[in-house]
Amino acid sequence: MKIADIRADFPARFQFENELKTAGFPIIAGIDEVGRGCVAGPVIACACILPADFSLSETFDSKSLTKIRRLAIEAELKKSVLDFAFGEVPAAEIDRINIYQAARLAMKKAVLALHTEPSALVIDAMSVDLPLKQVKIIHGDRLSNSIAAASILAKGHRDQIMAKMAEKYPGYGFERNVGYLTKEGRKALLEYGITPIHRKTFAPVSNLLK
Repeated sequence: MKIADIRADFPARFQFENELKTAGFPIIAGIDEVGRGCVAGPVIACACILPADFSLSETFDSKSLTKIRRLAIEAELKKSVLDFAFGEVPAAEIDRINIYQAARLAMKKAVLALHTEPSALVIDAMSVDLPLKQVKIIHGDRLSNSIAAASILAKGHRDQIMAKMAEKYPGYGFERNVGYLTKEGRKALLEYGITPIHRKTFAPVSNLLK
């Protein structure tokens, strides 16, 4: 997609937010999570409220951004968003309640951590256990800039956490694979064993416990 096409499509990526505001919900928080598919580390969610005059069109579809561009946008977002907050659920809790419920819990924690109370939520294909108007959007980070911004902020926050975990548990490559199962991570599991931040209900970690 060319930059011109991105800019032409930009208003559409506030379609859900604008419809909610027209319906009487003035403060919209976009929510997304990262880390569901990892075998180590927490699942992190971000709730993000963008200003009405927000114009950074490139926040759509965060997964398509290069790391350099994503970091630049993350820094810009932190300066321009009205409010954002994170919710974290660690590996032990993920094992206890399952990853789907852990992701929902992380999202709830993120919303409750906001300084500004939202009147409605736009969420990437999930719902949150809160008495707020909610719109679930499939592929939300491609269709809503509020969700895409939350995705970028959540990704950056989780990467920082995993970089610290790499210092605490060297040899697993957490600073590179951020807890996703890579060849390096699989080899480290066999050589060094399971760390406290590994998800024991996730294969192949669970296989090592048999």
